[in-house]
Amino acid sequence: MSFEWKGVMPAVTTQFTSEDKLDLEMFQVNIEAQLKAGVDGIILGGTLGEASTLSDAEKSTLVNTTLDIVKDQVPVILNIAEQTTKGAILAAQNAEKEGAQGIMLLPPMRYNAGDHETICYFKEVAKSTSLPILIYNNPVDYKIEVTLDMFEQMLVHDNINGVKESTRDITNVTRIRNRFGDRLKILCGVDTLALESMLMGADGWVAGLVDAFPAETVAIYRLAKAGKVKEAIEIYRWFMPLLELDIHPKLVQNIKLAAVATGIGSENVRAPRLPLQGEERKRVLEVIDNGMKTRPSLPDYLNL
Repeated sequence: MSFEWKGVMPAVTTQFTSEDKLDLEMFQVNIEAQLKAGVDGIILGGTLGEASTLSDAEKSTLVNTTLDIVKDQVPVILNIAEQTTKGAILAAQNAEKEGAQGIMLLPPMRYNAGDHETICYFKEVAKSTSLPILIYNNPVDYKIEVTLDMFEQMLVHDNINGVKESTRDITNVTRIRNRFGDRLKILCGVDTLALESMLMGADGWVAGLVDAFPAETVAIYRLAKAGKVKEAIEIYRWFMPLLELDIHPKLVQNIKLAAVATGIGSENVRAPRLPLQGEERKRVLEVIDNGMKTRPSLPDYLNL
């Protein structure tokens, strides 16, 4: 499947049973809700997917299950977050063999690689696969920044053609566009900066709260791209308290709890994560409950 990095691409959660097995039934409920809402791709195995707790066999199951559910309606993308270049190459090659249509690629995990090491890491993975690659640039959480000069060296590989922009610096969208034009597609990776990023020229949104509110997320994107900015802002302002649940160390628990409220997920997480408790749980539920009570009516955003 040929595609571009654009539109709303959910970083989907991995659903677990109370016995800590993959809950493929609830997983399908969520994926089907995403497709109905009009998302443009499905990203598996990200932070929200609790990738660090998944076995290779479980990742394979998720890829194959998603491909079966999606049936070529949208691309299926696998996130790769490995500690070694060898491991990342193997993961990329396996993803391609299993039928994934793209890769979201993080810098090396645990080791704080220098610029040259990071460039070599990304380039070696790019050489090992024909799949399009979205570089995940998140120096806030992962302590490695991929600078524009670094991208300049990496773009000799045609399949490095997108960036998940999570630097938290909104002006970086303009810098990337000025430097590379359309050669490097830009997907915002921070829920609370998504509309601003799209208005500055980002091509799309790797979203988190979409896992609970897919229609509202896609509506904001479609309205913004159709020039209906006022309508997009109205939904975005309602959404903001919920979107802030994404920029938190317990974003997985927060978003899974929100998906319980909308009926498209469970709050089961894999240890060492545990469901929210006490005052923290109460606070998050108040945000979710208020969002549910004031949930806006949406325009016919799929037919703009």
